[in-house]
Amino acid sequence: MNVQSYLNSPEWGSRRSAPPAAAFSTTRFTLPQHQERPRERIITLASLSSRIADSFIAEAFSQALHEIGGKSVLLVHLEAHDVPFTLRDWTALYPSLNGEFGLAKRLRRVHEQMGELRIGIPGEVTDRRSIHALVEHCGRHFDYVIFHLDPQAPVSLLTDCLLESDRTFLLLQPTADNLYYRDLLYRELKAHPGDEVLNLKAIVCRERGEEHFNEMLKQNADRVQGFIHGCPTPAEAIEVGGWKDRDFNADIRRLAREVTHQRVGLALSSGGARSLAHIGVIQVLEENGIEVDAIAGCSMGSYVGAVWAFGYDGETMERLAREVEHRWGLLELIDPFILPRQGFLRGEKVKRRLKQSIGDVHFSELVRPLRIVATNLVSLEATIFSTGEVATAVHASSAIPGACVPVKIGEEMYVDGGISDPLPVDVLQEMGIEKIIAVNTIPTPAYLRCRMEMEREKALMRGIRPGKFRSFVNQYLNYFAPGNILDTILRAFHGAQMRVAEYSCLQADLVLRPLSFDGRWHDFRRPGKYIALGRLEAEEHLSEIKALINRKEPEYEPHTAQNKLAAAH
Repeated sequence: MNVQSYLNSPEWGSRRSAPPAAAFSTTRFTLPQHQERPRERIITLASLSSRIADSFIAEAFSQALHEIGGKSVLLVHLEAHDVPFTLRDWTALYPSLNGEFGLAKRLRRVHEQMGELRIGIPGEVTDRRSIHALVEHCGRHFDYVIFHLDPQAPVSLLTDCLLESDRTFLLLQPTADNLYYRDLLYRELKAHPGDEVLNLKAIVCRERGEEHFNEMLKQNADRVQGFIHGCPTPAEAIEVGGWKDRDFNADIRRLAREVTHQRVGLALSSGGARSLAHIGVIQVLEENGIEVDAIAGCSMGSYVGAVWAFGYDGETMERLAREVEHRWGLLELIDPFILPRQGFLRGEKVKRRLKQSIGDVHFSELVRPLRIVATNLVSLEATIFSTGEVATAVHASSAIPGACVPVKIGEEMYVDGGISDPLPVDVLQEMGIEKIIAVNTIPTPAYLRCRMEMEREKALMRGIRPGKFRSFVNQYLNYFAPGNILDTILRAFHGAQMRVAEYSCLQADLVLRPLSFDGRWHDFRRPGKYIALGRLEAEEHLSEIKALINRKEPEYEPHTAQNKLAAAH
């Protein structure tokens, strides 16, 4: 009996009553007598649908894990159809082994440090001891062991593999049926007593054209922990030797970096127009093949992060930014109130411009994981958005208090995330990201003093004095002029920001500071200038970025696996 039929059967339904819906949101369970491994070495990939090219995905993941981890990898296919060597054969063979790799004759060599085994599943009843012995035996000879389960595998075998693994990726289609099966499986696993933890993640596999506009996923985003975009169909997987889809390969490598604890996160600060420098940094990362596994952004950093997470590349992002590169470009971004009460600006123009690029997309439809920080106006706590409509979250994250009207989402009011977390390094840390690059476009007090002195010297050298008309406008009409109400509010706001941001910098692995002495937060008519600053800063620190990316995380257990493929011939 396979997973779907078993979980729907009266036999299963009669065993226990349904838990509350809230129980479905968790992915960590209490399990029996499974010795925790400091380093994740045993991984299970299981599919709940025969319409997923799960075997192809398992092979691609194994290859990526070897390339990124630099260790030996064994992929074990547990298949329901006819295979000469079965689990029963393994159970009979195991007692006669004396330390040598007993499956060498069954091994298909992919290359020197990577191999594949195919083991048949003879029936529905399995003994967990045989899986435990297989895990322990293969784990002594390979650094990583990946179990790929056929969608028709009996549920008892799936459960045994999950309980023996350090991490499990459960592959789903973006359908209501698959999410239903996922919930039933989670309920089954929660029935196991004990005090150990199972690391299980539901991964939605999307074929080309399924990247966006899935209403069911919008409503159930909290039940999914990851995505593989651009997957081939089972028929396509048989026909191709390698799948060239960019998003597919990036997502497979992201899973491999998760297992090897080498994920890279990019924290993008607030900073108004100065934060267009984030685009320049992104361009340099892309040009050097440096992949980012998660993005956390605040205010303008959330805007740039949202466009990138949607799938645009750095070159296209620069083109979008340059659409307001003219004298009156700022007017295309501001929508003032004549009689302001909650703020001088609505902020709707910025939201509409973002929607021109990404539409009504939700977080579940992005091709890169994204987190956006806003500040709850009542509690003044940071709120991290990871579900819902992206443009609305960016709008809330960018609502500068005093200058912009607060944004209502649900029953809560939100303002700029820069109040509580202007450089969200901590958000990436909470996600478990191991390598964090922070891009901070918020100037320090010393930097501002230098800028003020420079401006004074320029004015004295050139004998520049503001004309009567400009003085009149700045004194009576321009709320953003130095000393006027919005300028004073923003300066006080930035004063708090820079101190919090400097603390966040201490938590990052690498900090980039693309700053300009004459940079202004509202200077959106000169995007090229700030993008160039971001490029320059990233290029100057490129060797440090590469060193961070290539740094291997330390191992916390003795190395027991053999480097050679267990004398396979």
